[in-house]
Amino acid sequence: MMTLCLTLWTLPIAEAATTNVGESLVVGIQSTKTTIIRPLDPQERDIMSVYDLVYDSLVTIDDDYLPQPSLAESWEETGSGKTWTFHLRSNVYFSDGTPLTANDVVATAQYILNRANDDASSDKGYYQNLKYFVKSISATNDTTVVVKASRKYYGILYAMTFPVLKASEVEADNPLGTGAYRISSFDAGNSIWLETNDYWWQGRPQVKQIVFQCASTAKEVLENYEYARVDTIFTRLIAASQYKSGMTNLSLDYRTNQLETLLMNHSSSPLDDVNVRKAIRYVVDADKLASSIYMGMVSRTDTPMISGTWMYNDNLTSYFTQDIDEANRLLDEAGWVDTDGDGVRDKAKDDGSGSWRLHLRFYVYEEPDNDVRVETANTISDWLAEIGIECKVETLTMSDMATKLKAGGFDLALVSYAMDVCPDPGFLLMKSNTGNYCRYNSSAMNDLCSELRTQTTQAGYQETLLKIQAQFAEDCPFICLYYREGAVLTRKMYTTARDVRELELLRGIDTFNQQ
Repeated sequence: MMTLCLTLWTLPIAEAATTNVGESLVVGIQSTKTTIIRPLDPQERDIMSVYDLVYDSLVTIDDDYLPQPSLAESWEETGSGKTWTFHLRSNVYFSDGTPLTANDVVATAQYILNRANDDASSDKGYYQNLKYFVKSISATNDTTVVVKASRKYYGILYAMTFPVLKASEVEADNPLGTGAYRISSFDAGNSIWLETNDYWWQGRPQVKQIVFQCASTAKEVLENYEYARVDTIFTRLIAASQYKSGMTNLSLDYRTNQLETLLMNHSSSPLDDVNVRKAIRYVVDADKLASSIYMGMVSRTDTPMISGTWMYNDNLTSYFTQDIDEANRLLDEAGWVDTDGDGVRDKAKDDGSGSWRLHLRFYVYEEPDNDVRVETANTISDWLAEIGIECKVETLTMSDMATKLKAGGFDLALVSYAMDVCPDPGFLLMKSNTGNYCRYNSSAMNDLCSELRTQTTQAGYQETLLKIQAQFAEDCPFICLYYREGAVLTRKMYTTARDVRELELLRGIDTFNQQ
């Protein structure tokens, strides 16, 4: 990481005063896999920010991370959340001038559902989670969409954020959209040109043209910005932390959906003991990891929910404060003491045949562009050694890590989860669920997660989420560290949005200084 930073510092930074965007913007992105335009099958993160400007959805998520009307101007639920009826705006047109109808929404959703429910196919599609929310979808007239819910709860509104396509083009390349822009030119691996959609239902954007210049590596994206080949870039490189907003550029932090966690295997002794898990939690200084290793390019969280939003429980800080004395006390209470003075705690076996050493197998996998996760694991290992817990850190490939997690062949594992747009942590916390690699089993938590999926109002949903996080603090199934962040580096300000987030990194450009 240090070598990369030093290399980038030697490149000349163009002198250009930061100004508001005019009628055009050139954006640098990383793209090598996208060879055709298929908004329902996105191949790369940066490309999804392109699609976000071209394809609108029924519902959008606002700066407070709450569902708001988009193509649907209103909705209501009936039958305790069994049925949701969405009413479309009447003045929405695709970029060729043809009107949006409920049939387009239904055809798009049905295509997603058919793929997700196809047992013969291994490719379920990016929006496959829609099947967990929607049992059936139909149109009663041109402006009314009726959804029968698989899960009768508030979270279904977050599932309605998929891009809506023309019914005749759900399987076509470069389908038309109803967004502020249309794709006027696409040269795979080189460039994507957007022009304004003259029929956009919210008016004419000030920025008439957006050109995306594609690069093959993250480093090349950053170099293109430093040599002023582009106005704006998206990057998750830690090296981007060197940039601060000033006269020559702006650095806009954005939160990704990547939740970094330290997993603890409950089926492996001694991590079946909550006192041992809490001792580990008390020794890990996530704030220090964030500042010294990730250079501040993270958003701290102590639970699976996004801090600073309506869903986060701010009353649990005392549970997550670093406390070495408390960590040692909990280990002592659990019967783990250093009887032979070798610096590693041990515990007598029940049959009197000797003792167990407090030794944990610690696995980590690394990303191609950053070595920060391995550095994080080694730092945590050093901290654990200070309270008498011995660890052996081993770096694995992602596929080998997946094998370890599925088999339960680990004690500690430093891994990340790609969190869904719907704020529902049940897949991590419920018994035998897909992301519950820790083998965590709590009847209280299972009940709370089930209760969450019966709430049809934002207030009820929030109340249950707060209870889930309180139970999480009490049980300490694993340790949440932070959501990863990236940076939008730009010489032209283009948005007033408070929550610039991954997959929507040009969010707000369509209404910025709108004429």
